[in-house]
Amino acid sequence: MTDKRLTGGIIHTYQKYDPKRFPDPTEPPPDLVSPALNHMMYYGSMRELTEEELARAIHLDPSQIAGLGPSLDALMAMLEERKRHILETYETDGVRKKARRRYHDYAKQIKPPRRLKEFFHQAVREEQIYDLERIWYKADDDHSPFAQGLVQLIDRLGDKYEIDELAAKYHFTGRTSLTIPEALEIKAELEKIDELLKQLEEARETAQIAIIDMEALSEFTQPGDLETLSQLQKQVRDLLREMADQQGLEFSKGQFKLTPKAYRLFQSRILERIFSELQASRTGRHSGPVVGEGAVELPSTKPYEFGDSVSNMDITQSFTNAILRDGPGLPIRLKSDDLVIHKTQNSPKCATTVLMDMSGSMRYEGQYVNVKQMGLALEALIRGEFPGDYLQFIEMYTFAKPRTTGEIVELMPKPVTIFDPVVRLKVDMSDEKISEQVVPPHFTNIQHALQLSRHFLASQDTPNRQIILITDGLPTAHFEGEMLYLLYPPDPQTEAATMREAHLCQREGITINIFLIPSWSQSSEDIQFAHRLAEATQGRVFFTAGRDLDRYVVWDYVSHRRDIIG
Repeated sequence: MTDKRLTGGIIHTYQKYDPKRFPDPTEPPPDLVSPALNHMMYYGSMRELTEEELARAIHLDPSQIAGLGPSLDALMAMLEERKRHILETYETDGVRKKARRRYHDYAKQIKPPRRLKEFFHQAVREEQIYDLERIWYKADDDHSPFAQGLVQLIDRLGDKYEIDELAAKYHFTGRTSLTIPEALEIKAELEKIDELLKQLEEARETAQIAIIDMEALSEFTQPGDLETLSQLQKQVRDLLREMADQQGLEFSKGQFKLTPKAYRLFQSRILERIFSELQASRTGRHSGPVVGEGAVELPSTKPYEFGDSVSNMDITQSFTNAILRDGPGLPIRLKSDDLVIHKTQNSPKCATTVLMDMSGSMRYEGQYVNVKQMGLALEALIRGEFPGDYLQFIEMYTFAKPRTTGEIVELMPKPVTIFDPVVRLKVDMSDEKISEQVVPPHFTNIQHALQLSRHFLASQDTPNRQIILITDGLPTAHFEGEMLYLLYPPDPQTEAATMREAHLCQREGITINIFLIPSWSQSSEDIQFAHRLAEATQGRVFFTAGRDLDRYVVWDYVSHRRDIIG
């Protein structure tokens, strides 16, 4: 008789932790820099980050931590077993009746004053702590027997609430009855187990062992289990420090500090995100054949034409043409028809100032974060692709201040200090008794920012000069000599002063491109002003979604560098 038994047997499949699967050593490490920089962009703080804060901000690959999964699974199984044992041991119907009877029996012993009697009995029937507290506040004497009895009654009603919640939250199947104190202890234990299970589950997914409450876990585990987990925690900490060092986060005295390398990495990732969305036909970022300084030879060639510079001649091809025409031999005589010239591409220098609105209105929907991210992206683009270009950032609020790239992260929208619906202020800034610190900072002074930009751009030896203005609407401040005017709602006097400065920019060949970001208070007047300001210098207006501001500005800068003529 043939043996019909099937080969093989039960196959055990470990779906989550495969001992044969190891992470690819060429796989890029998780991004530690972006979470840290994003935090600082929102809060404007350059304080150092603790290991715990950094660990919570990133997603590690648990497969890189040997033994992490099985250890956490074992701890979770132990807690689940403890929870199952409790639910299969006790019942809660009896203790619920005890808690309710205890509450009502004690309520019968309390003798309320006549004026509060009806309210008291209604509150007892409806079992509302809020109503009992209101009655306590109406009692004349906090130390009276009635007031003290109310406190005890509220405490008993609170216990009843807790036990009702225990019975509703967990499914008990046992038969052992509980006393009220025991039921409250069981509830606290089950909730602690649930919280630990949640922490362990998250740690299993993200390798964030720092989120586990070791002190609470020690109540349910053996000393050896915690020792293993502590070793894994140290392993994660060492891995975190190694990756942080690779990405420019310097560890010192228990905290991480951002270095210039981290900034450059963050900026490069912004640019990668921006240019990854370019269409296939527009991926090139090279300047086109435009007029400017610094000609660069291209591989392609063309026949010589009168006026071409012989400095760009393709010598090899030109002599080859002459030999093919006259045959081998000396001397080789070149004629104009033999000459071949390399095509050239000019890379014109461009000078740009970026006016970053940090007035009070920029705090809405976190618009200031989008502005700062745009600044870092634009600086990275120019440093990497157009190193000959000039770039200057200017912070714009009640005043205008030049800022370096390193200061961009710390910029924050200015706090609103005046809440009057109409503001008409005039400040003499030539008065030595008045400093900028006492002037309300949350207004928008486009005129001063344009003036400062004009002074920066005047010293740049290039005809290609532009101002990128990022704002959400009309200006509300301007200078007339040393006199500063703060006018809200926006006043024609401020707009006129701003337009005068725009015409001075136009006279000096400076173009103003405006990126208008949305705001809760934006109206048609804001849009019309932006158009008038751009038209005064033959510039353009872009209507942008705040979250895409970096993409709009960078793309426009690249396309403008392609076709700029000066």
